[in-house]
Amino acid sequence: MVWVQRYDPIGAWPISTLMAGLPVVVLLGLLASGRVGAWKSAMAGLLTACLVAWRIFEMPVEMVAGGVLVGLVFAMVRIIWLIIAAVFLYDIAVETGQFEVMKASIARLSADRRLQAVLVAFCFGALIEGAAGFGAPVAISAAFLVGLGFRPFQAALLCLIANTAPVAWGGIGIPILTLSSVTGLDVNALSATAGRILPILSLVVPFWLVATLTSFRKTWEVRVPLVVIGGTFATVQFLWSNFVGFELVDIISSVSGLAAGVVVIRFWKPKEVWRFEDDPVSSPSIEKDLTPGRIARAWMPFAMLTAFVLVWGIPASKSLGTPSVKEWLDQQLSWKPEVPWLHLKVARGAAVTGHESYTAADLEKAQLDFVPLSATGTAVFLSAVVAGLLLGVPFSKIVRLLARTIRRMVPAIAAILCMLSLGFVTKYAGMDAVLGLAFTRTGPTLYPIFGTLLGWLGVALTGSDTSSNVLFGNLQKITAQKLGLDPILMATANSTGGVMGKMIDAQSIVVAAAATGEGGHEGQLLRAVLRHSIALAMIVGAIVWFYAHVAPGLVPTAAGGG
Repeated sequence: MVWVQRYDPIGAWPISTLMAGLPVVVLLGLLASGRVGAWKSAMAGLLTACLVAWRIFEMPVEMVAGGVLVGLVFAMVRIIWLIIAAVFLYDIAVETGQFEVMKASIARLSADRRLQAVLVAFCFGALIEGAAGFGAPVAISAAFLVGLGFRPFQAALLCLIANTAPVAWGGIGIPILTLSSVTGLDVNALSATAGRILPILSLVVPFWLVATLTSFRKTWEVRVPLVVIGGTFATVQFLWSNFVGFELVDIISSVSGLAAGVVVIRFWKPKEVWRFEDDPVSSPSIEKDLTPGRIARAWMPFAMLTAFVLVWGIPASKSLGTPSVKEWLDQQLSWKPEVPWLHLKVARGAAVTGHESYTAADLEKAQLDFVPLSATGTAVFLSAVVAGLLLGVPFSKIVRLLARTIRRMVPAIAAILCMLSLGFVTKYAGMDAVLGLAFTRTGPTLYPIFGTLLGWLGVALTGSDTSSNVLFGNLQKITAQKLGLDPILMATANSTGGVMGKMIDAQSIVVAAAATGEGGHEGQLLRAVLRHSIALAMIVGAIVWFYAHVAPGLVPTAAGGG
């Protein structure tokens, strides 16, 4: 028997929408209160989602349980494993003393805290986003800033804000590729459209970061390097996404931005170096011995990370159809058992699919993704182990370091498990679609803005731009066609608006707090970052509105087209 999702179970869409949003209100409300820990808030949100799905949306209880199960497995294999591996790599760099050399190399490049924040949170974070994605860039770059002497809360806030403009191409372009697969739209056209929206934010975000750290006047003092770094990043982001491809946009842009930053800082110096009042004196012994070889050795773990992830994810030959290492391992060694009482038993409704009776394509899959070897986390983990061995760490010590990393991440792991399970329950129950459909009632004039906010909501709910594209991508396409808007633009708006919701999703906040030792302050962090998220999302909405109603001819219809 197939259960069809109901998008107005109460018979009054405003009340049905409120009920669909109740689990998120519980989760974020408790988290923002500061009185309930992250994992307890997530557990309360999950229980609320299960009750609402069962009692209000009348989803069979065994299907609700199946949604929880799918979420638990997905969270553990796809996300938690990746975050643990990324933090493990960072721990190896710290344990071997290489992290001190990395910090010293950045400090010697510029002692100005404003420029350090941009280089680490924005450029270095984008590199990790392009290679691994999910919570890895926030965890590693925030820990990096703390090691440089930034206050933990401050580091977490800056890295959450910075991890925005690169997210649409994170994990070697997975969000854009997924958006193409769920909508049937050309992947290169989607990437090119994102490349005409997000570069504007790439130019803005470095200024935004420094203004958050200091003041507008202090930000203006370093406008030259900010323009050079942000401008280089944005230019390469535009050119690569429009004329080359979608997989390596973040990696090439971040490396270009870092290189531009190194060059401009060597030839341009601020009138006054801005530092914290309580800044410690840097270690002269380390800075004295900073030879190119020692710097290269220190950065080697993160070079290994990038290399492993690229080898894992990019096909050896696209023209010959040669699978990537990840795809080959997935074909040979993955185990994806179906949940018999849920797999292909839930059908999306007409309001989402665009046709009255459901077809096989409208049935939701429910498989347990046991893919430990093909998961990106495995590539990150192997890079950490190889880097540790090359740095002379005995294997027995590597095992102990991994155990210590896992112990430290236990509260964050519990919270993420509950959050992802909540997301899958709301997905199978159709509760997320109810929230999305409320945005589609705004009409063609305002929908470009509200469609962008729909993507923002999707990432805030799921914690992933990829998941938001799966959830709302096709709905954006259908709504755009009904309203006479460009489906490529509105599908892309889902992803580009979504990236601004990344900083407020509970998963990212938990990871940022765990990485900086700010566990227990997740609510305060959420309250601090919320206004930045809304403001940046509205900027993206304004850009999308401009393309929709003022310059629709600028939206590409094919790769490289205008």
